[in-house]
Amino acid sequence: MKKPGTTLVAAAVGAAALAALTSLSLGSSSALAQTTFPNVPSTVDATAQSMENPSYGVCRGTDPSCYHNWGVPRQKKVLLFTRTAGPRHASLGTALPTGLNPALVANNSTQADMVRLLNAEGIAVDYTETVTNLSNLGQYMAVIFFSNSRDVLFDHGRAVNPALAVSTTTSAYLDQSKVLLRQYMRAGGGFVAVHNAHGTEYNWPWYEGLLGNSNYYDHGNFQAGVMEIVSSDASTDPIGGPGARIDFSDEWYNLVPFPTNVKFLATVDESTLATKRSTHPGFPSFHPVAWCQYYDGGRAWITTLGHDRRATADL
Repeated sequence: MKKPGTTLVAAAVGAAALAALTSLSLGSSSALAQTTFPNVPSTVDATAQSMENPSYGVCRGTDPSCYHNWGVPRQKKVLLFTRTAGPRHASLGTALPTGLNPALVANNSTQADMVRLLNAEGIAVDYTETVTNLSNLGQYMAVIFFSNSRDVLFDHGRAVNPALAVSTTTSAYLDQSKVLLRQYMRAGGGFVAVHNAHGTEYNWPWYEGLLGNSNYYDHGNFQAGVMEIVSSDASTDPIGGPGARIDFSDEWYNLVPFPTNVKFLATVDESTLATKRSTHPGFPSFHPVAWCQYYDGGRAWITTLGHDRRATADL
């Protein structure tokens, strides 16, 4: 079994996402056109796998025909979005000042780590927590949502401004960023969701579909467990091939709905966890922690890992 070291811990959240970014935006449209993980039962241990599998009204899954390869020119650059509108993970630190690429302080660990990781691979990073900066997305090879929370795509400040609350002008367009994200994906954009990106936009069905028909339900304690690679993929091959087992610590999210029609990349072996859940019965037979898919013209790479700063710091 592999132990978490400088490359393995990073690969579980950082390097794996990095490799996916490259394939999402620069690779061929067949990047996801591989066999999904075999023999995943539709119902396992009477849990939530069979509860929900809507189509979300879009082309999604592992079929490359769902990808819009329109030849949109993109820079070798990503946008990191860490805004929170509810609970905030400690690794994000103090809320960022308004604007694009504001000065970071010592406790903005995730932002600094991701900038360092991606820059080391020759990828430029813009970062923001200002919802109105989710514009001109076409320049980016991918947009990364990292441990956001609640309705981060709603321009809350304008909602409580009396003058704007009754205005019919575009300055009162409170959820414009939802439209901009969807249009970006429809033009062949790339999306990476890390950890509590699952705690974001709970009641927006399109976004739940973007996460692979999955959403956060609960988790056990932050604890050590053993992660296993279940597919060969550019994003996980640096860690190991199928069957590779890696020690890792996280919260190991339980999901409702359970991801469907996706390419599963990694799981956690629940037998290695001390506390598996609070209310949800868990996924004893197959508990995914990373997967990818085509979605509404674009490509998405999703992981529930990344609770602790060590997920990105150990590089």
